[in-house]
Amino acid sequence: MNLRDPSVAAEAAGNDAEPCGDRGTAGSADAPLGAAFEITPPGAGAPSIPLIFASPHSGRIYPPQMTTASRLDAAAIRRSEDAYVDQLIAGAPAHGVTLLRALFARVFFDVNRQPWELDPAMFEDELPAYARARTARVAAGLGAIARIVSEGQEIYDRKLTFAEARERVEAVHQPYHAALASLIAEARAEHGVAVLVDWHSMPAAAAQQAGLGAGCDMVLGDRFGAACAPALSRQVERELEAMGYRVARNAPYAGGYTTEHYGRPTRRVHALQIEINRALYVDEATLEPTDGFARLQADFDRLAGILAAMEWSAL
Repeated sequence: MNLRDPSVAAEAAGNDAEPCGDRGTAGSADAPLGAAFEITPPGAGAPSIPLIFASPHSGRIYPPQMTTASRLDAAAIRRSEDAYVDQLIAGAPAHGVTLLRALFARVFFDVNRQPWELDPAMFEDELPAYARARTARVAAGLGAIARIVSEGQEIYDRKLTFAEARERVEAVHQPYHAALASLIAEARAEHGVAVLVDWHSMPAAAAQQAGLGAGCDMVLGDRFGAACAPALSRQVERELEAMGYRVARNAPYAGGYTTEHYGRPTRRVHALQIEINRALYVDEATLEPTDGFARLQADFDRLAGILAAMEWSAL
């Protein structure tokens, strides 16, 4: 299995990625950060379909301006990473799916958050009035710039400045969402409908909270029906269950910023979030892939083929 280790240096930006489609350039003139995202277009000969897969939390670039300010070592800082999710869905473009993946680690800047969802306690200077400081995610330490990793360990050894936050918004969040919005607009213009599937992974402990106490393998988040047509959620749920997976809906994850922001079924833009139990494919202590990785990757490739064949005009 050819799975590469994450990069922890800015000069590695893009080196951990498979060569493919468009890259979004990020960074200021003073401290260039490199590409914020990568797009893999549909493969040659694949059908034209309105389906986009996104992986916002599998980025493996940890720039020096973050690591030098962190109190955590390279292993600890990865605990919130949706490890290898982008590689689990890497086969989708062969079926006509456009694949978008964030390249920076989510703890550097989380593109599945409001861009100014910031914790005032993390900054040495006052945040502007437009900062969203009183959200549940900020209170949990998981705002756009995370305060903690998943085990509750504090990330930073010093206070940040708002200038640092603004640079990350401009270098990471804005290019990623400009690309995603463009892909959605293009799909809708060509097909009359756009369908976004936002892929994530969750700790096994969180998966145990779903499925009426029995635990689950996947959680489908459609904002309780507000982000996509029920037919799409039902189709994905039915196919995953047929493959032997236990599937829950909207608990403990109903969909994040991306699902909420883009999902507009009445405008024929559908967004569905899929959370994968990490215990299915990775050792959570070491973040090394397990034997379950190959099976999951094959099943997601199969799911992409099934979705590609859907009658999208019915949504």
